[in-house]
Amino acid sequence: QVQLVESGGGLVQAGGSLRLSCTASGRPFSSYTMAWFRQAPGKEREFVAYIRQSGSTAYADSVKGRFTISRDNAENTAYLQMNSLKPEDTAVYYCAVRVIATTNANNYYSWGQGTQVTVSS
Repeated sequence: QVQLVESGGGLVQAGGSLRLSCTASGRPFSSYTMAWFRQAPGKEREFVAYIRQSGSTAYADSVKGRFTISRDNAENTAYLQMNSLKPEDTAVYYCAVRVIATTNANNYYSWGQGTQVTVSS
């Protein structure tokens, strides 16, 4: 079992930036795909980005060119750098792990508690 802890959320104005962190413990971090999802009030949890063990990445169209996912295996941490934030990016952001990469949240088996990101207009 992998335990995940997110941090770095907060309140930012539109156009601003935030960097989220997800620190893992319990199993070898480098064995997993790391993913970020988000959930806005009244909406389903949606895929944001993932990074495979190899370092290859994928992004949702809504964040492509604005968000960057990365990982530091030595620190057991994944990051989500969010630039040019928009009010519609407001959500609780979650990190999750799975061995094989997928954009389907139902296929991830370890989740963090989430961190709130609020973007004001």
